[in-house]
Amino acid sequence: MEPLQIAERLRERFPEDVREIKEFRDQVSVIVKRDHILDLLSFLKEEPDIQMDFLKDLTAVDWLGKKVPRFEVVYHLYSIKFRHLLRLKAEVPEEDPVIDSVMPIYIGANWHERECFDMFGIQFRGHPDLRRILLPEDWEGYPLRKDYPLEGYKGEKDWSGFREVLQIAKRNKKFDWYGAQER
Repeated sequence: MEPLQIAERLRERFPEDVREIKEFRDQVSVIVKRDHILDLLSFLKEEPDIQMDFLKDLTAVDWLGKKVPRFEVVYHLYSIKFRHLLRLKAEVPEEDPVIDSVMPIYIGANWHERECFDMFGIQFRGHPDLRRILLPEDWEGYPLRKDYPLEGYKGEKDWSGFREVLQIAKRNKKFDWYGAQER
């Protein structure tokens, strides 16, 4: 079954949830509402002639100023048995950036969802351990959001650990073999 056929089956099964189907350069994307993401993904995984049993990737897109709703959570799904690929994009509004965790369906979503939370600030309802994975716990803001300052926050909002890291680096400079060769 071709990805476009799978997308159409999804639209037939969930007509209220599938907002749009796009095909570009032989890749199919299905834009869906976030409300029934678990039902949509369960269908794609469990349907005998579809079997999207592998979540290749989960990420997000920030459409600040270009599209409403602002965020999309993007799921790249693959069927190992049938070798077909489908991209699902769940729309998530800025004022309520929450979507259900898909860990009950794809256990491998664990770290992907944590990274998406860490970088975009999207909450995954039902995730068993939703905390930062790449940045320190006390980091303020979400670096992959389009409105995040390019140079990071300055002044009071600056990460307190940064000054400490700089001081440690300065103290340890004397142990730098290359730095010692220059002296």
